[in-house]
Amino acid sequence: MSVIFEAKIKNRGESPHDWFIELTDTVDNRMEICNDLEEFSKKIEELGAEYGGQIDEVKWSQDENITVEQLSEINAGMRKYQEELNNDSNDR
Repeated sequence: MSVIFEAKIKNRGESPHDWFIELTDTVDNRMEICNDLEEFSKKIEELGAEYGGQIDEVKWSQDENITVEQLSEINAGMRKYQEELNNDSNDR
């Protein structure tokens, strides 16, 4: 069984901060709403724990009305989280 999550960036308004991520566990079609990247990180960890931490893939998509500014904010935040994860794993 492949554990695949879908993460869809959705727009709440025109401000760069008016977005959220709809996270879906495709195994059981459970959906979580993540209002920021910190919440996304926690939710994906919680969902992944139910599969022994084994997540095969996260499929990203976005609504058509996501602005360039919103996407830039999310990408910058994801890079920061990735760097922190890499630093944590190098410390072990």
